[in-house]
Amino acid sequence: MASEKNNTQFVTVTSSGLPEVDGLYVPSTEPPKESESGTMSTLGYWNGMKAWDRADRKSERNPALSYSNSYKAWRLARIDGHLAYTIVNDDPLPTEGNAWDVYKKGVAPAPTIKVWEEDPREKPNVVFVLGGPGAGKGTMCELAMNQLGWKHLSAGDLLRAERKEGGDNAKLIEEFIEAGKIVPVTITVGLIKKAMTAIMEETGIVNFLVDGFPRSLENWAGWQEVFGAESAMPTMLFFECPLPVLEERIMGRAKYSGRSDDNVESLRKRFKTYKDETMPIVEVFREAGKVVDVDSSKPREEVWDLVKEKLAPWSNSSLLESPLTERSECLLGLRPWPKREKKE
Repeated sequence: MASEKNNTQFVTVTSSGLPEVDGLYVPSTEPPKESESGTMSTLGYWNGMKAWDRADRKSERNPALSYSNSYKAWRLARIDGHLAYTIVNDDPLPTEGNAWDVYKKGVAPAPTIKVWEEDPREKPNVVFVLGGPGAGKGTMCELAMNQLGWKHLSAGDLLRAERKEGGDNAKLIEEFIEAGKIVPVTITVGLIKKAMTAIMEETGIVNFLVDGFPRSLENWAGWQEVFGAESAMPTMLFFECPLPVLEERIMGRAKYSGRSDDNVESLRKRFKTYKDETMPIVEVFREAGKVVDVDSSKPREEVWDLVKEKLAPWSNSSLLESPLTERSECLLGLRPWPKREKKE
C-alpha cells in the first residue's frame, strides 16, 4: 500500500470507446467513508491507495478512479457511477503501460491512462488592474476584451453575482454584508479562481484582467493562500491619475451613471481609502519589478496604446492589428455613442 502523503498527482484518460469517461481526474475530495472492503478512506485516498474524482465533478461515483481491495484492481467509472474499465494488479498508481480491460458497462477500446506529477491544465495568465476611482480601469479592461480577447473579472461583480444567484457561498456572503463586515478574502479569491477555471474550460481563454484586486496586503496573502505561495506573482497595471482630474471625470460621469457615490465628497473619501490601503501593496509589486505604471490622465488613445503594448506579449498576435470595433471607437471617444431609441 502507498504511504498516505498528500495526493498531488493528476490523471488523464483518453481514447476510450466511451468518450464520456475521457478527461482530467483530480485528487479526490470525497469525505472519509467506509469502502466496500471495510477500509475507512482518507482525503485523496481509497483503500489506502491514491484516488481521483472527475475534474468536472459530474460522476455519481466518487472517487471515480480508485483501487478495490476486494478485486485487487484499479477501476474507472462512467458518469452514472457504473464501472467501465478495470485492470487487475497491485500497482501503486493507475497502470499506464498495459492495456486495461473493458468492464461490464464499458465500451471497447479501453482508454489510455497517463499520471501527471502536476496539474496538466494550462495555467491562467493574470494581470492585476489597480487605480483610483475614475482612473479609467473599466474602460481599458473593456477595450482589452473587445480588441485583444482578454477576459475582465471584477471581484465586486463576482461577489454580487454569487450572492444574487444563491451560490455555495451566498449565505455566508449575505451574513457578512448584513453585519457590515468585509467578506473573507479567501471567498473572494475562490470566486475569482472558479470563474477563471470555468472560462478556460468553456472557451480556452487563459488571459485575465482582475480589476480592483489586490487592494491590500491581506488581499495578496489571501491570493497566495488559494493559488499557492509558490505561484507566480502577476503583473500589475497601475493607473495613476491626479485627484483634480478624477474629480472632473467623476462629476462628468455622475450626469448619467446614477451611482450614489459619484460626487466629490464620496470621491475624496474613496481616494483617501484607496491611497491608504492600496499603495502598500503596489509598492510590494513595484519592488518585485511587477508594476507597469500607466498615466491615465493622458488622452484615452495614448493610454490604450500603452496598455495594448504591455498586454501584447500574452495576446493573440492576429488580434493586435485588428481594426477598432465601433464600441471600442466609442470608448476611446472617436465616435459618439449611438442614441437610445425612446420607448413609446
